[in-house]
Amino acid sequence: LADWVDGTCGHPAKCGPAAGSARRRDGMIESLKALLPGGRVLTRDVYLAAYESDGLTAFRTKPRAVVLPETGEEVIKVVHWCHQHGVPFVARGSGTSLSGGSLPVEEGIVITLNRLNRILEVDPVNRVAIVEPGVINLDVSRAAESHGLHFAPDPSSQTICTIGGNVAFNSGGAHCLKYGMTANHVLGMKAVLATGEVAEFGGRSREQVGPDFVGLFCGSEGLFGVGVEFILRLLPEAECFHTVLAGYRSLEEAGDAVAAVIDSGLLPGALEIMDALAIEAAEAAVSCGYPAGAEAVLIVELEGPVEKVAAERVKLDEILEKTHSFEKRVAADSMERMTIWKGRKSAFSAVGRLSPDFIVQDGVVPRTRLGEALRRIGEMSEETGFRVANVFHAGDGNLHPLILYDGRMEGSLEGAEALAGRILEMCVEMGGSITGEHGVGMEKRDYLPGMFSDYDIEVMKRVRAAFDPKEVANPGKMFPGSEAPSLSQSGLHPLEEAGVISRE
Repeated sequence: LADWVDGTCGHPAKCGPAAGSARRRDGMIESLKALLPGGRVLTRDVYLAAYESDGLTAFRTKPRAVVLPETGEEVIKVVHWCHQHGVPFVARGSGTSLSGGSLPVEEGIVITLNRLNRILEVDPVNRVAIVEPGVINLDVSRAAESHGLHFAPDPSSQTICTIGGNVAFNSGGAHCLKYGMTANHVLGMKAVLATGEVAEFGGRSREQVGPDFVGLFCGSEGLFGVGVEFILRLLPEAECFHTVLAGYRSLEEAGDAVAAVIDSGLLPGALEIMDALAIEAAEAAVSCGYPAGAEAVLIVELEGPVEKVAAERVKLDEILEKTHSFEKRVAADSMERMTIWKGRKSAFSAVGRLSPDFIVQDGVVPRTRLGEALRRIGEMSEETGFRVANVFHAGDGNLHPLILYDGRMEGSLEGAEALAGRILEMCVEMGGSITGEHGVGMEKRDYLPGMFSDYDIEVMKRVRAAFDPKEVANPGKMFPGSEAPSLSQSGLHPLEEAGVISRE
């Protein structure tokens, strides 16, 4: 701290307020560098530029420094340092967040976790894997493949996104309809809380005693601290797959087909929709061979024992016939199955071929109102003049409208954001949610009061304050406004006053 104290020679350039502030910052960085071996605290602009934004490039902030820890112990040291000195930090993996969730904080630091990329153990007997936060999602399944196991959550970015980010935003993916979100597949974790305290939650067993702190941590968007190890649940690979691509003449018909599939009692592994604009982009990018002239395609994947899938495919064929699918393609082998999925998985990035910029929304509507929601999005698109490509997890009503705009045109971003806001308001009005798996981050925080009362949000803030009283962990995200949450004046622990825990 002695490095931060200003001299007072009276010279404005050498000892004035600006010079003193610069010396304090330099002293702070030097004390941070002392925690890690040389070269692993980056401060030059050429390095910082790569961390100014995440997948939502409309927001940009330059951090004061980027830290590159290589072990959990180093992460713990850095977080403890941040708490001690009141320096804000953001933990980041591959930066694929689409809500500004891993956007840096001005004058704060970024703790990048990509070098913590070890799969520490694969236990086929207990069907768990223990991994570090920088492990790529798909690499978990690759490591478990020889045991006939896999990690079920499969976001579209699964070839590059990391487990730490999946946990922070409770990611889902195409197969979340049947298998649930990341929170359903994390059994335990070791974390350094924002106070610098190290905590372990859960364990290898699926049966846990006491509060579900693992579930609380999943989806907390980095507001509690940083996970440094995760115990992941592994599932057996399905015995067989039946993957069908069905073409429809209208987007609303495809949405109604989803409701028909669910109403029939079928529980597909995946149920996805892409509209004509998304199909156009995917075809240009990966030549996936989707039906020509389709206004929408529906991807349905049945999986499980051979006998069960054989019975279900008969019922599925009847539904697709009744819902007026004009073309149906069935994957004959794993290669054709991957071709069908390649178009869907590439959709977000492929839209970049149609527009220099786009916003990906993430609202949820009840499945019974999917067709109506898609029709209303189309009407909003025509009214505002912004093209919208629809790609979404139809089975759980998780919409991913991609709003295309040109950031070089004055007012274009603001217009696209206004349309995105209208879509979120529609989702809440229909009884849905402002986010299914991308999180609130920076993008949706002003829409949180549309779903929750002031009291609800205050309770959330108090829970956050119990883990991070100084608000150094990813500040400015999730909650509207930037003021720190008020702490308890009653002498109770904030979690007690909120009714979350009790000492009785």
